Amino acid sequence: MKIAVPLSEGGRISPHFGRSSQFVIFECEDSKIVRTELRANTFTPHARGECGDGKHEHGAHGCSSIVEALRDCNAVLCYGMGEGAAEALGQSGVQSYRLSRRCAPEEAVTLFLEGKLEAQHRGSCRHHA
Repeated sequence: MKIAVPLSEGGRISPHFGRSSQFVIFECEDSKIVRTELRANTFTPHARGECGDGKHEHGAHGCSSIVEALRDCNAVLCYGMGEGAAEALGQSGVQSYRLSRRCAPEEAVTLFLEGKLEAQHRGSCRHHA
């Protein structure tokens, strides 16, 4: 199982999925982390500096590159995500889960593996509300 967590500079979980600088991908077996991989976020309009100019889509259709980048993952753990990203990921079989408190990426994965996170079926990002 692979679990993606969006990161800000400094290795903390990003408060906004689309604005993350990179993703850490945790590969888990038997409820334990066995490998990690970093992927730079060059996929979202926010990460490419395209937000705020009205020239990109926030809906599911504007999220095809992030879906492609994370298609090998089973889950994404984050504090907030726009509705379009949540919908696009869900349609591709990647479920997003919302973190309700600040924690380290490894702790977030542990909470997920213990079944303590709630699945997001809609976005939960105040920026897009």
